[in-house]
Amino acid sequence: MDRLMSMRVFQKVIDEGGFAAAARALDMSPAVVTRLVADLEDHLGTRLLHRTTRRLSLSVAGETYLTRVRSILQDIDDAHGVASSQTHELAGVLRVLAPPVLATHVLAPLIAGFRQLYPKILLNIEVASFKEPPIEDYDITLLPTDEAFDGDVIARKISSSEAVLVASPEYLKRKGTPTTPAELAQHEILLLKTSGLSPRTWRLLNSERQDEALDLVVAPGLWVNHTDTLLRAALDGAGITSSAVELVAPYLSRGELVRVLRPWISARLSLYAALPSRKFLPERTRVFLDYLTERTRSAISRATQACDNC
Repeated sequence: MDRLMSMRVFQKVIDEGGFAAAARALDMSPAVVTRLVADLEDHLGTRLLHRTTRRLSLSVAGETYLTRVRSILQDIDDAHGVASSQTHELAGVLRVLAPPVLATHVLAPLIAGFRQLYPKILLNIEVASFKEPPIEDYDITLLPTDEAFDGDVIARKISSSEAVLVASPEYLKRKGTPTTPAELAQHEILLLKTSGLSPRTWRLLNSERQDEALDLVVAPGLWVNHTDTLLRAALDGAGITSSAVELVAPYLSRGELVRVLRPWISARLSLYAALPSRKFLPERTRVFLDYLTERTRSAISRATQACDNC
């Protein structure tokens, strides 16, 4: 017997004044309503209702039981409402984990606009570098990857981009502008540390030849695991580096950096949002993902167009 259903039926019989009325209110047959109340009485070992052909009344035990049942069912309904609101309401705390480069260049520019649209959604952002992100601890974990990403996680693809080669005008004036990848051997190279890759090998892809790959032997003057450090060094004229097009587009448009060796790129990049579960995605998570996807793709599209025009 479904104890909870029997309790609801018992309460409805009293509220509606009879078995037939309760059956109509619950969209059940009168026989089922009668059986559920009888089963509840058998389970409790006491009579809850006095039945006559003309009226229905509560027994002393029924009066006491009904008072407790009303309280229990109200608590259950309140608990369901609270839990359900976490999924359906545009409110509550959204926990996001992101590495520093994405927190600075992707998340931070979106916060003001998102908060204006959804002021009841509170953003709790954790900025940290990670090898094995604790995805289960956050509503969204941002993962920067290359195009070949095939991780064993539940993730939504946010955007695709590419990493272009850039240098400052001052550096190129001092050292010359390379016209072929082979000429990079005579230049100062600034590389981002990447797990599993040697600092002396730089793989470039020809974006006009179906990403035909070329591995170059280089001796980087700077090898660092921090994107903003690379950008700062390149802006100051330390050498040639590569970075996501959306990160360098503002510098390219202002003439602070110059793209070199077009159409060669160093990588195709993807941004994924990892989720703790496929089921019961909270509405606040869904609207944030939609906002993040729309704004990020729009920013990359504008950056790519600006880069092509430089």
